[in-house]
Amino acid sequence: MDVQVANHCSIKSAAKASIPQNAAECGIDNTPKKKPRSRRGRRGKRRRGKKANEPPPFLPPELKLVNPTQYRFEHLATQLKWRLQEGRGEAVYQIGVEDNGLLVGLTEEDMKASLKTLRRMAEKVGADITLLREREVDCDRARRKIAEVLVRKVPDDQQFLDLRVAVLGNVDSGKSTLLGVLTQGELDNGRGRARLNLFRHLHEIQTGRTSSISFEILGFNSKGEVVNYSDSRTAEEICESSSKMITFIDLAGHYKYLKTTIFGLTSYCPDFAMLVVGANTGIAGTTREHLGLAMALKVPIFIVVSKVDLCGKSTVEKTVRQLERVLKQPGCNKVPMVVSNPDDAVTAAQQFAQSSSVTPIFTLSSVSGENLDLLKVFFNILPPLSNSKEQEELMQQLTEFQVDEIYSVPDVGTVVGGTLYSGVCREGDRLVVGPTDDGRFLRLKVCSIHRNRSGCRVLRAGQAATLALGNFDRSLLRKGMVMVSPKMNPTICWQFEAAIVLLFHAKTFRRGFQVTVHVGNVRQTATVECLLGKEELRTGERAVVCFRFLKHPEYLRVGAKLLFREGVSKGIGHVTHLLPSTQNHVPDQNRNQNHS
Repeated sequence: MDVQVANHCSIKSAAKASIPQNAAECGIDNTPKKKPRSRRGRRGKRRRGKKANEPPPFLPPELKLVNPTQYRFEHLATQLKWRLQEGRGEAVYQIGVEDNGLLVGLTEEDMKASLKTLRRMAEKVGADITLLREREVDCDRARRKIAEVLVRKVPDDQQFLDLRVAVLGNVDSGKSTLLGVLTQGELDNGRGRARLNLFRHLHEIQTGRTSSISFEILGFNSKGEVVNYSDSRTAEEICESSSKMITFIDLAGHYKYLKTTIFGLTSYCPDFAMLVVGANTGIAGTTREHLGLAMALKVPIFIVVSKVDLCGKSTVEKTVRQLERVLKQPGCNKVPMVVSNPDDAVTAAQQFAQSSSVTPIFTLSSVSGENLDLLKVFFNILPPLSNSKEQEELMQQLTEFQVDEIYSVPDVGTVVGGTLYSGVCREGDRLVVGPTDDGRFLRLKVCSIHRNRSGCRVLRAGQAATLALGNFDRSLLRKGMVMVSPKMNPTICWQFEAAIVLLFHAKTFRRGFQVTVHVGNVRQTATVECLLGKEELRTGERAVVCFRFLKHPEYLRVGAKLLFREGVSKGIGHVTHLLPSTQNHVPDQNRNQNHS
């Protein structure tokens, strides 16, 4: 056995946090001295430095994972705890791979010992490990293995990792059926039985078409096993058993419900978007529209080709080729990646989170269950987009909760649903809500919090929940309001400026044109007051435009993404400036130079 190669037992985190391996970290000083040396002395130093950088015949203590000393084990456990904190409860380890990506591999005995050490480390920090994949590599005619292991923290006090996935696609593409199969744990009968539990209205059951926004949850425990309604009776049980939660936002596919779909994409801040395409119909109806919306809002998107049981292999391949052509077009510039086995699913999840250009494509059936497990593997490994540091920074800010839904619940009172944009919200907090039609903010108290249909004491930035407001008058509330800390001293906005790109307009876009503006959870008709520096705008052109709301003032943030539409006219951009609330305010025409 080649001792030099065999002793390259290393373990590397996928979170780019590696064990120190360079010369300086190992106690070797390669810093050049200021005192000049003779040529012979310099040669001797180079030879000594080169020898020091060569792999040692035996492992230094920093790299030994087979039967580590107690001191080394404590150091590894502390390192794992930090990596889990950075990955918000998850970390993927690669065993038998050098930090430079070299596939060295381990013998069978060393692999078992390394996994045993990793399992002990995980138990110490309250986590479980799951072997994602293992394969053999040829190294000097010796059979060696490399492995990829998922380490996930056991949930405590409802602090599970929560990812929101918006579900897009044309009408009758199988979106709700797929979600029903994933969350209920039972395959569909081919006539839409799996989707019945997702519908909220009678006409949705009668027509089979989603017209409203509904939420479904799929959990994964610390061992990577699926937790859904097949094992648990209530959502509360799913939350208690899960370390990771996927919240699906089921959106409407029909064109006449497009405004509802846009509202779901802009207000609920999804982490990812899943575009469902029927294998039998291909790219049809609102498929391109939904793809364009997700890309305009910069939501990472992956594609699921459903209903493969209804088509032959050639038809499925034709639909996949059609998708690949669209994704490679100059407007998309995506790199399609067809997932056909579990190894592909693991690779797709890792590359999808690292690069926004990678677009995984799954082909599956909700009736036969073909390739359904590949999608579950993908969801299980899919990491969050933000790290713990960004989360902490948001939590340090003042409380801001976006009101997306309003209910009246018997014996509870008024309840609002939405997403906490920043800060922390607790039971008993006193906030202000607004703006009302006359521009005021009203005081209220948060009586209780429910997250994923179970009680919750604390709500953190980025999490969606419902808040009970007691006997607060429901008629004073509307969608698009915000609940903020009184310390924020919120201001109202009637007029604002935005740097926009006109995606399409039949004629010319000019002053006086009315559009429906979507900014976060705000959706209202606005009039174009003026185009700074221009008289009119045509398709594909850019400008800074001043908008004015028609009905009531809103609460906006500078830098917020903006999307507007009216009929076939569409445009995207971002808010650049909030104007004073005066009726006859004239925007500064020179400001266009600052945003051009």
